[in-house]
Amino acid sequence: MSDAAQPTAAEVRAAAEAVKTALDRHLAAVERRSGDDDPAVFEAFNQLAAAAEAYDELLYDRYDEVTPFEIPGADEALPPYAGPEEPHAISVLIRRDYTVAEPQRLLAQAERVEAADYEDVTGVDEDATGTVPGALGLLFGEFEPDEIASRHKEFGLEEGDSTLWVTAAEEAPEAGEWLEAPFEHIDAQAVVCRFDVSAVFDDEEDDADTADEDDDLEFVDDEEEDEEEEEHEDGAGTGAGGRARGAGR
Repeated sequence: MSDAAQPTAAEVRAAAEAVKTALDRHLAAVERRSGDDDPAVFEAFNQLAAAAEAYDELLYDRYDEVTPFEIPGADEALPPYAGPEEPHAISVLIRRDYTVAEPQRLLAQAERVEAADYEDVTGVDEDATGTVPGALGLLFGEFEPDEIASRHKEFGLEEGDSTLWVTAAEEAPEAGEWLEAPFEHIDAQAVVCRFDVSAVFDDEEDDADTADEDDDLEFVDDEEEDEEEEEHEDGAGTGAGGRARGAGR
């Protein structure tokens, strides 16, 4: 970061004071809590987390220093559930990220779909298969999202993070009620459960596994080692993709 963009010492100190204030508010909310799911405690927690993160960033930008603060991940910090006790309707919100790793493969698949009698598609012109956006429109119009997820490599896509949220409601919305803005006004306190998939979880698990293996190292004599090698000559290896984390009520 350039010197001109660096925060001033006064800004860093102001951020530190904001953390102190947020700490006092959080403690006061905890002392006055009305139950395990007190919304005031949750709000104070979020304010403290935001203040600590802002201070950490400013401290690093100004002094190249960090703090020991670590904010729990989303799966550990769902807000208190405030939805209906017996919901009569649910909404399933899904986000899946992909990288267009092989554009030519994507375009080729779109051409195959178009050749298989896919002429009358609303909003897609005749030259759609010649562009990545057009090809994506054709493929997602032809295949269900779950099928694309299971066959993403065939379409030249590489999986990224994904998440699934289930929210509860007293009753289902009217037909067409939210179509103009389907992803706005999501009430986090109505989330029944969520499940996240990310390669970062693999890294965390691998680090933990490596530490455990280091702790469990033992010395064996040559004869024992030879016997173990013979026993495992025909063994098969295992592999894993992105692991999932979930949180429910």
